Amino acid sequence: MAFKTFLFVSLVIAAILAAPVAEAQLGLIGGLLGLIRIQGTLFCTADGNMGANGTATPVFPNALVQLQCGGNVVSTSTTNGSGMFSILVDPLNYILSSVLSDCNLKVDTPLISCNSSLPAVGGLLSPLRFIGNTALGALLSVANIIPAGFRFVP
Repeated sequence: MAFKTFLFVSLVIAAILAAPVAEAQLGLIGGLLGLIRIQGTLFCTADGNMGANGTATPVFPNALVQLQCGGNVVSTSTTNGSGMFSILVDPLNYILSSVLSDCNLKVDTPLISCNSSLPAVGGLLSPLRFIGNTALGALLSVANIIPAGFRFVP
């Protein structure tokens, strides 16, 4: 009986040590459930989306992007110099279907801070869209979500 217990404990320890490094944020259970990653680029336009002229559209750096679920802010990210942001969601607290149905991205940073001709009050709001999974190693899966399209909210 002692040998069976020793063998079981050894197998559990080996499984934990073999888990990918990216699971360190959420532990082994988070790796088995899969991470949820929301990422995108915020543009310095009246609706936060890429303009008609495509690559010539300026980005919105240093904007605070909030993930709101049920009206509560659950995570935030600040856009970098290229207007890009990334938010990781803990799958132990939120499942993918509830993130897609109950959550939005909100930007309260005044648009005037990136372009003086844009409104000084109001913000941007976007629903979310699932675009697929990425497998990282044998145990880790990442659900990829992007903004479905920002709109101006006065």
